[in-house]
Amino acid sequence: MADTDIDRARQDLPAPSLPDALRVWAQIGILSFGGPTAQIALMHRVIVDEKKWLSEEQYLNALSFCMLLPGPEAMQLATYVGWRLHGIAGGLAAGLLFVLPGALVVLALAMVYAAFGNVPVVEAVFFGIKSAVLVIVVEALLRIARRALKRLEHWLIAALSFVAIFFLALPFPLIVLLAALYGFLRAGGASADSAVAPVPVRVRLGQTVRTVAVWLVIWIAPLAALTAVLGRGQVLSELGWFFSKLAVVTFGGAYAVLAYMGQDVVVRYGWLDAGQMMDGLGLAETTPGPLILVTEFVGYLAAYQRAGGIAWLMGPAGAMVALWATFAPCFLWIFTGAPYIEWINAQPRLKGALSAIIAAVVGVILNLALWFALHVFFRTVELVAIGPLRLWTPDLATLEWRVVVLAAIAGFLLLVRHWSIPRVLAASAALALALRFIAA
Repeated sequence: MADTDIDRARQDLPAPSLPDALRVWAQIGILSFGGPTAQIALMHRVIVDEKKWLSEEQYLNALSFCMLLPGPEAMQLATYVGWRLHGIAGGLAAGLLFVLPGALVVLALAMVYAAFGNVPVVEAVFFGIKSAVLVIVVEALLRIARRALKRLEHWLIAALSFVAIFFLALPFPLIVLLAALYGFLRAGGASADSAVAPVPVRVRLGQTVRTVAVWLVIWIAPLAALTAVLGRGQVLSELGWFFSKLAVVTFGGAYAVLAYMGQDVVVRYGWLDAGQMMDGLGLAETTPGPLILVTEFVGYLAAYQRAGGIAWLMGPAGAMVALWATFAPCFLWIFTGAPYIEWINAQPRLKGALSAIIAAVVGVILNLALWFALHVFFRTVELVAIGPLRLWTPDLATLEWRVVVLAAIAGFLLLVRHWSIPRVLAASAALALALRFIAA
C-alpha cells in the first residue's frame, strides 16, 4: 500500500478516495458491454481521459502486462488499476465490480434457459443467436489476426496451430507451450540495438512468495475441500478442476477459452451439446462484463442437467464453482505480477513469447469457427479418424438453410454495416422468430 502511495506522489496524479473509486468501478462494470476491445476503450476514456488516474504510458504498460497473462485481460486491467490506486482492497473491489453485474445477469439467463429452453419461441430466439454467434467468432478471428499476424513466422505459427488442433487433436495447453517456447527462444536473437534500458524491481522476493502462497491457498483450498467431500468424479469437482486448468492456459481472451473449452465440454465430458455452447456464448455477448462469463453458463447447465431432483441447488452451485475457478486465479496473477510491470515490459523474450502465443491463438480460433460452423450449419456431424488424423465430417443432406440465411444477414450487419454485437444478436433473434411463425 505504501509503495503505491509513493508511486502516485512521485507521478503527481490525483488520488481518488476509495468510495469515489468504487462508484466509478460499479459504473464501468454495469456499462462494460461489447467484449474486451470495447471494455478496454471504456476504461481508457474514464481512467486516463476523464479521471486522469493513470497516464497514457502507465495505462498502455498495464494493458501489455495483462495481455501476457492467461484469462480476461479487461477484468485483469481493472484489477491492476484498482491495486495501483488503493492496494489489495482496491484491486479486489475493481475486479469484483467489473465481473459481478454480468455474472448476476448470466446466472438469471442460465436459470431461464435451463428451465424453459425447450419452449418453441425460446428455441427460435436461440436459433437466431447461434447463427449470429458464428459470425461474431469470425469477426473476432479477423480482428485478432490483424493484430497478431505481423510477420511470416506468425502466419506459419497460426497455420501449424490450426492443423495441430483441428486435424491432430493436440491439446491446447501443449500448443500454447510450444508457441511460447518458440517465441521466447526466437526473441533471444534480437539485436542489441533493440534492447531497452534495464528497469529496477522495487519489491522483495519474500513478499512475492507470500503473495503467491496466499492466493494459491485462496484459489485451490475450496476446490480441494469440495473434492474431498464429494469425490473426484462428481460434476462439481470436475468443473472446479477443469476451469482451474482453463484459467492457467487460456491466453488470448475469451475466444481462446472457447476454442479450448468448447470441444472438451461437448465431446470429452458431454456436459453440453454444441448448440448449448453457442447459446451460452450468445448470452455472454449480450451481457455486461467479460465474455469469459460463458464459463458460468457452462457450469450452471453442466450441474443442472446432472442433478436429478436437486437441480435448483446444483445449477447455482455449478455456476459458483465455475466463477471461482475462472476468476480467483486472475487476482493471483495481478497481485503477484503488478509490482514487476515495468520490468516485464522491458523484457524482449517475454514479448516474443506473447507474440507467438497470440499467433497460435489465431489458428485455434479458426478451429473454433470451423467447428462451430459445421455444428450449426448441419444437424449431423461425425468425427472420422484416419490414422493420426481427426476430421469432423458433416452429412450434407442435413444442411440447415435457415442458418445459412441468418448467418449471411448477420455477417452483412456486423462486417459491412458495422452494427454493434447486441444489435446484430437482437436482429438475428427477431428474424429467427419471423421464420418460425412463417413456417408455422
